[in-house]
Amino acid sequence: MTGEASSRPRLRADARRNAEQIRSAAIGAFRDRGLGVPLEEVAKAAGVSKATIFNRFGGRIGLIEAVIEELVAAELYAIIDRARSIADAGERAGYYIAEIRDLQYRQPAANDVMLREFPRSRQLMEICRTAGGFNDEVVAAGRAAGALRSDFTADDLQALITDNALALKHGDRPRREDYDRRTAFLLDGIRATGTASRG
Repeated sequence: MTGEASSRPRLRADARRNAEQIRSAAIGAFRDRGLGVPLEEVAKAAGVSKATIFNRFGGRIGLIEAVIEELVAAELYAIIDRARSIADAGERAGYYIAEIRDLQYRQPAANDVMLREFPRSRQLMEICRTAGGFNDEVVAAGRAAGALRSDFTADDLQALITDNALALKHGDRPRREDYDRRTAFLLDGIRATGTASRG
């Protein structure tokens, strides 16, 4: 009995270590290539079997939910919080859209979230709901202040974000300088006529 009892803490420690290795490997793989990276590759990077991922996390959805907060949500929510702190509605909209596009460029997993690629993940869908609510908020405030075109809607902003996610996920990756130039074109295009660009 003593030997059996002493083996239990070791097994629990091994399980915790395996889980943390899997989380770390998943964050690295998902950050670089998106949430659809084959689980075999995550398992190999973690030094475990694919079956261990299922044993510890129940599969891809469970693994996504174990890392999505650190991987995407924390940064996205920080962008939203920072945007809310900007008093000028036009500057707020410009900051938010530019930062979202920057996140999309740097973070393939963010595009999977914005495209709702894994709708069975409640956490992923909650991130989408939060971002969608802020899209409504930032556009309404920008229009009310006369900073954004009166015909620019939250649906238009969502479509621009979705189109960008699709282009980055399935198209050729643009050079960063070209991407940033196009962000400036987009921001100029949605500003109200006569509103000066503030960079």
